[in-house]
Amino acid sequence: MQYAQSDLQLAHIGTNPGVLYETLCFHLQQAVEKAIKAVLIAYQIPAPKAHNIDVLVGLLPSTLLKPSVLVEAATLTEYAVGYRYPGEADPVTEGEYRQALQIANETVQWANSMLEQIACEGETDT
Repeated sequence: MQYAQSDLQLAHIGTNPGVLYETLCFHLQQAVEKAIKAVLIAYQIPAPKAHNIDVLVGLLPSTLLKPSVLVEAATLTEYAVGYRYPGEADPVTEGEYRQALQIANETVQWANSMLEQIACEGETDT
């Protein structure tokens, strides 16, 4: 989760001069990807080297309560590659950045709560 938190913090720098929304959204996608992978690892599910958030969400245990933000989070997958290279997509708007920021914040919070829950379950097993 430390890596997810780091990417999320980088994306929070916002509209500093010279920082592209595409760059910020890349870090938001990375935060979500790493947060979901942390939950997978906590459940002892191998986390693939994949950037597709929908695929990662699909690997979560079927018994796990998945909030609707995880469906929204899948939309951030496009920021993993497509927006990193000039001319391949329309520029990211401030509104798109703010929406991605909200989704990433909620997803990372969900992942943190899942990890806390798993840790508590582990303590009661001993």
